[in-house]
Amino acid sequence: MFDTHHILPSETETAIPVHPLFEAELQAYLAARRPSARAFAAQAQFEAKTGQVLVLPTASGEIERVLMGLGSRTNVDPGLFRGLAAKLPAGDYRLARLPRGLDAQEATLAFALGLYRFDRYRRRPDQARPRLVAPKGVDLAAVTAISHACALARDMVNTPANDMGPLQIETIAREIAEHHGAEISVIVGDDLLTQNYPAVHAVGRAAVEHRAPRMIEMHWGDPSHPVLALVGKGVVFDTGGLDIKPSAGMRIMKKDMGGAAHALALARMVMGAKLPVRLVVLTPVVENAISGDAMRPGDVLSTRAGLTVEVGNTDAEGRLILADALTRAAELKPVLTLDLATLTGAARVAMGPFVIPFWTADDTLARQVEAASKATFDPLWRLPLWDGYREAIDSDIADLKNDPDGWAQAGATTAALFLERFAPTDGSWAHFDVYAWNPKSRPGHPTGGEAQAIRALFAMLKTRFPA
Repeated sequence: MFDTHHILPSETETAIPVHPLFEAELQAYLAARRPSARAFAAQAQFEAKTGQVLVLPTASGEIERVLMGLGSRTNVDPGLFRGLAAKLPAGDYRLARLPRGLDAQEATLAFALGLYRFDRYRRRPDQARPRLVAPKGVDLAAVTAISHACALARDMVNTPANDMGPLQIETIAREIAEHHGAEISVIVGDDLLTQNYPAVHAVGRAAVEHRAPRMIEMHWGDPSHPVLALVGKGVVFDTGGLDIKPSAGMRIMKKDMGGAAHALALARMVMGAKLPVRLVVLTPVVENAISGDAMRPGDVLSTRAGLTVEVGNTDAEGRLILADALTRAAELKPVLTLDLATLTGAARVAMGPFVIPFWTADDTLARQVEAASKATFDPLWRLPLWDGYREAIDSDIADLKNDPDGWAQAGATTAALFLERFAPTDGSWAHFDVYAWNPKSRPGHPTGGEAQAIRALFAMLKTRFPA
């Protein structure tokens, strides 16, 4: 969770100074300090290397100031301040200086993101955390909105499936809709068949009744504004279906609803900023369970688009529910559609857990996303929708299949090519294969749920649809 009280307005007068220093500046800085400070820094082997933090005490043992290492590069990654938040003891702090080129807004946001903890299931009292006085000119409302949205996505991903089922996601969506004055509709269970969401129903029908599949649709904004569609994969737990995952592969599958969590979080940012769009949020939510009614390898499913899909692997279920959701998005004639999904392990093989690949046929959109990624230090990388792999998803008995031929190998790209068959064609579309997880704990990045891509996407949307 993140507490807004940990970012203080710039008018706050008393706070411990934090001195960000490049390696080349350290000796001159220490030369101007008292001998005990120089000795303390030498004993701690503080060299101002990237991410190093040194707390300098007074003679009475209180914190006098903090030194923060920026390394040797002249361009400062604001993400260092995310790590700073995790390393400081409780207290109020202020930046004594802003290094050249550092964006104060991004640094403050990074500090706020670094304060996140998931402690819902811990019995011990929450420990006190540091607070940062925002530098002058920082928009605290914007920092709060973005950090809260990211915390929502991380909380949803971190919450185990027994407490984050389809109904809980629906409840969160309804709360967001009510807060922002959006309209919301939910189709549940067998009504998915009568309302023509057959693929969503097929994937989720094996779950117990109170965890029945559902299609959540939210509308917000002036109907005369351009339609922006956000689509998020919401598989609350993925056993793999009858093609069951091994235990190691199933261990963190509570995060397979990360796409829905990210779509809802991004929607909160868009609505909170009152961007001039007609926002549509589509989140198909299912549990890929195993029962006598589970879909089988070899089954042929209908889709909302009218295309048939041969199920080659029941563990490739996310693209099936997204197919129906993207078809619904197309019916609303969006100028831009963004889908987010924890879709493939192949994306991690290609890019690792921290860089998120995306696919789009729109070169202008790709450049906008890439520029926003660099500006927000939210790493994204474009991969190709290469025509040569399209035949890998051809089926012998249906229009296409959900498991590509092995010769293609590029599993993340063939998944994107599958989704492209259902994506809107009137406007632009981009697919983001998020991981939504930190597999390795780092300062400011605890192991567990992570919000990825949505800070960059929000920055891109603000440029594309200026308020």
